[in-house]
Parts: sequence; C-alpha cells; structure tokens
Amino acid sequence: MKMSKGCAIVTGASRGIGAATAFELSKIGLPVVVNYNSNEKAAAAVLDRIRQNGGDGMIFKCSVAERDQVNAMTKAAAERYGTISVLVNNAGVSQIKLFTDITPEEWRNMVGVNLDGVFNCCQSVLPYMIHEKSGRIINISSVWGVYGASCEVHYSAVKAGVIGLTKALASEVAPSGITVNALAPGCIMTDMLRDECDEQTVSELANDTPLGRLGTPEDVAKAAAFLAGDGAAFITGQILGVDGGFR
Repeated sequence: MKMSKGCAIVTGASRGIGAATAFELSKIGLPVVVNYNSNEKAAAAVLDRIRQNGGDGMIFKCSVAERDQVNAMTKAAAERYGTISVLVNNAGVSQIKLFTDITPEEWRNMVGVNLDGVFNCCQSVLPYMIHEKSGRIINISSVWGVYGASCEVHYSAVKAGVIGLTKALASEVAPSGITVNALAPGCIMTDMLRDECDEQTVSELANDTPLGRLGTPEDVAKAAAFLAGDGAAFITGQILGVDGGFR
C-alpha cells in the first residue's frame, strides 16, 4: 500500500520498537514524525535512515505526559503534512520492583507516561482524523497487560489500561471511519529489556517462548504497519499478540 495523505506520528521513536515502526511506516509511503523525549541524536539517526530509503519525516521533542507539548507536536505535524493519518502510541517506561516498594512518585510516573500519554496523544490527533473521516490509532500495550507480571504490577496495570482504552475508543470513533487497535508484544529484544535483565534471564525468557526466541523490534513494527495498511481496514478494537506464543 502507498499512502499519500497526511503523516504518521510514532511516539518514543528514537530506539527499539518505536524506531523500527517509524521506518516500516515510511516504507508504505507515510511521512513520519519521529517523536523523542531525550535522545535527539538517536531520533535524528532514525530520520536519516528513513530519508536514505526515500522516505520523509521530521523529529519532534515532546514528553507525551505533557498535554501542551503533545498539542504542539500534533499541530506542527498537521501544518507540515496536512493532517495526521496514523498514530502509534509507543512511548513508555518500565520498572521491575516489588509492589510494596513502589513509591507514589514511581506509580504516577508510570501512569503519566504509559497511560496518560496514550490519552493525551489520542485526544490531540482525533480532531484531525474525525475531520477526514479516516485514521488509524495503534497502541502498544504488552503481554503483561493481558496476563500480569510479578514485580511489575504498576507496569501491568497501565498496560491493561491501554487495552481497555483501545477497546472502548474503537467503539466510539468507528462511525468516523477511524480504527483503534493495540499490539501486545511479548519478550522483545530491546535496550529496555537489556537494561532490566541479565543474560541468564534473557535466555530463560527465550526458552519460555514457544517459538524458541525473543522477538525483535521489527516483528512488532511489521504488525503495526499491517494495522496501518489497507489490509486492516475492517479490523478495530482488537488486541494482537506479537509474542511468539508466550503465555
């Protein structure tokens, strides 16, 4: 599919799943807004790769937890590309910690980025999509939002919240021709996983995955590109596991 109208916004796109998704969306003809919060150099590298492959885009610094910043990003994207066709809510933080040790500040930060961020971005782009009677919203949840993870209660809770938001919003905006779906990645080899797990744990996670390996950011990105494409026009309100059969 070659898309020509509007652009895609991918949050948290300077690395990992977000970076891979930005590149995949550019391959189907979408200019991509590569959102980042701290690593401008990495975001610029993602944009360079997109341009070297014949695509277009821009980088934009923005904390998705801050509504004013999100609104500035969507406005800049719409002014440059006419409208917003696709939103991928990928930005997120994670933490491994006993539930009894989670501080109120850590809880609020988890909710602020992983759930408030999805709320902020969806509400900010929807006027553009409703005006066009078209749009795709793809939220990145997690297998832990489906099953829950010990020592990741706050992370599991917000990712479950993303699933609930996805299903409800899909019903609400479907009459406007907008689809809303979520991906629930399993164990994906990203910098975030490397930061949190030692080699033994990574090996155990791979062994616990029925397909016998960890997923890659590209595995998730290709699923996101599918949901953004014409082949997913009649799919909404769904939670697609990209997990290698992990349960």
